[in-house]
Amino acid sequence: MKKLNMRKNETPGFLITFCGLDGCGKTTMMERLIADLENEHDVFVTKQPTNAVRNSEIFRTYMDCPDHDAFDYRSLSLLAASDRLQHVNKVIEPAMQSGKIVLSDRYFYSCLSNLRARGFQDDEWIYEIAESVIKPDIAFFFDVPVQEAVRRVRRRPEEKDRYIDMDLQYKLRKEYVDICTANNGILISTIQPENECYSLVKKAVKEIIFNENI
Repeated sequence: MKKLNMRKNETPGFLITFCGLDGCGKTTMMERLIADLENEHDVFVTKQPTNAVRNSEIFRTYMDCPDHDAFDYRSLSLLAASDRLQHVNKVIEPAMQSGKIVLSDRYFYSCLSNLRARGFQDDEWIYEIAESVIKPDIAFFFDVPVQEAVRRVRRRPEEKDRYIDMDLQYKLRKEYVDICTANNGILISTIQPENECYSLVKKAVKEIIFNENI
């Protein structure tokens, strides 16, 4: 696994990202961190890809349908990468320039993991784009067995019948772990109790963002 050569954060703000499988618990961890931070700090919460991509026909086809023959996956990956680059440079960075702590639900790592999980491990263009993307101050990766992640997703009323490519989920899980290791991320298993998971999140934020040892 090749390391992403992202650009250094040179703003007065901070960037914290959350990645992992659907159902990994990242939204729960984000919500708890937001609740802890927002009373004393200026927090900006966002997500990737933006709705411009999420609502597109090609994205919905790959998310909701087993038949992808009408599209080349690279076209979706390029669309998502372009959206993330625009979002980082025109939304996230300005918020950080004003001193905000930005929390992002998914980040460029998800683009890489999906591309690699679909067999495009040798594509170099994604690494070139990453050079224009800000490196997070903290990159959390939440890991959970695939079956447990799917069980959690199915508990959501709006997603109980959603198409899920199980083979892809196993590949994605491996890619997230490998990407985390290669890029100095923080890997947290969310099979453990929620409070234990969050204590690890909170500890990392205090140590890295606020220089507090707890």
